Amino acid sequence: MKTTPAPKSLYRKVGIASLIMMASVFLSRVIGLAREMVIAWAGGAEASVDAYQIAFILPEVLNHIVASGFLSVVFIPIFSRYLAEDREAEGWRVFSIILTGFGSLLLLLILIAQWFAPELVGVLAPGITDPVIKADAVHMTRIILPAQFFFFTGGMLSAVQFAREKFAIPALAPLIYNLGIISGGVVFYDQLGMAGFSWGVLAGAFVGNFVLQVWGARRVGMKFYLMFNFTHPDLKKYILLTLPLMLGLTMTFSTEFFLKFFGSFLPEGRIAALNYSLRVMLILVAFFGQAVGVASFPFMAQLAAQNKIREMNRLLNSTLRYLALVIPFSVLLMVLRHEVILILFQRGRFDAAATALTSDLLVFIMAGAVAFAAQTVVVRGFFAIQNTLFPAVYGTVAVVLSLPLYYFGMQHMGARGVALAVSLAAVLQVLMLYSIWNKKSQNSGYPAVAKFYGKVIFLSLGMGLILEWFRQTVLSGINAMTLPGSFLVSLIVGTLFSVLFIGAGYALGISEISGLLRRIKNKLAKSSP
Repeated sequence: MKTTPAPKSLYRKVGIASLIMMASVFLSRVIGLAREMVIAWAGGAEASVDAYQIAFILPEVLNHIVASGFLSVVFIPIFSRYLAEDREAEGWRVFSIILTGFGSLLLLLILIAQWFAPELVGVLAPGITDPVIKADAVHMTRIILPAQFFFFTGGMLSAVQFAREKFAIPALAPLIYNLGIISGGVVFYDQLGMAGFSWGVLAGAFVGNFVLQVWGARRVGMKFYLMFNFTHPDLKKYILLTLPLMLGLTMTFSTEFFLKFFGSFLPEGRIAALNYSLRVMLILVAFFGQAVGVASFPFMAQLAAQNKIREMNRLLNSTLRYLALVIPFSVLLMVLRHEVILILFQRGRFDAAATALTSDLLVFIMAGAVAFAAQTVVVRGFFAIQNTLFPAVYGTVAVVLSLPLYYFGMQHMGARGVALAVSLAAVLQVLMLYSIWNKKSQNSGYPAVAKFYGKVIFLSLGMGLILEWFRQTVLSGINAMTLPGSFLVSLIVGTLFSVLFIGAGYALGISEISGLLRRIKNKLAKSSP
């Protein structure tokens, strides 16, 4: 059967959307990293930061219950169908019904969670026995909880903008959210301690995810009516599509939850250190994976609606090959673990001991970076064909299978074991989902993808050994315990990495590397006088 190639204009739109979302996600992660730097400066890797991190557990559970993180991937296909059928008015009616119904449910859940916050925090972080830490966590939980309503409504408002192929205003939401947290911490830390950051969470969510997105949705013609209608067929369809996501355990949710749940049994400061190392890893994931996954989804949904599954698989497989480049960059961060953490965080209350602890954990958590990046693309293949059941069921199975990894890791390796379990659980989940997708979609291109990953892993291990030897021997005379020394070591090792990376791209015929360099060269040539 001959496959009709997708029009070039489609790929051009995907490229433009990807650039917008890549800039947004990367800037969001950079500002998010700045947020973590401010938190590290203010609280270090101490008990108060543990309490602040625990305060997010209950809000994240509520966020998961109403599937706020999946609003775009579930609602876009429903709303897009009305646009394609020239029934826009009915599309806005369905939008109003879903927003009214689920928004009201979320407000009720927030009120219940506020009342029972002490009991619920005790269940979700059972290892915390210090009454002061627990009281701080409960106080900050109650501040953060209302932000979940703004995340939910913002998700719906962003979805209609994505469906209209408008990406710029939704792209600003995470930037403003992170700036709100930083501002709250900087302005109010002296008076409120870590609670100042919590108030920043609430303010950032209100402005970036609600107020700004209302304006953006109105620009694309939003019409909202306070409307309850529990019999509308598309509300039933939305619930059926969303229910597996509510009940299932996703990679992102399970990682954040288990890191804090099992971390609560560890000595004080371990949750903070685990979180700092996770945020560094997610910078890499955001740059390579998340932006491409978010931006390409509306176009994947179009291909799925046209039943062009082979074309979808071609796009998915080529994207996964590109994401394999996360592996060598992960190895580079493993080699420069101490220098990276010192440069980013060692100031204020974040001392040399905190640097040593966090850099040690970074090695274990970076091992799963490529899985986090790949998952953002694989799972959207299912969402594009409006199949939320498979990724929810098999993702949950993978999470349940990973529970022994967390338990035995915590018991025998402490914080290192929890970090390693995060990585192994991510790898297990993405392998399971990709295998199921290949069978379901008859994806014949997956052997080539697997072979390519094997080549990149082999290359990355070799580069890692060379770089680690070089750092430990040739650069042993440089005092990397200081900021200038860490900068110098990072610069030299990074330069050697670039030489090895570029050389491998040409010597081994890795088109993703040589093609990337070629495009950069062409862009520089065009921009020069």
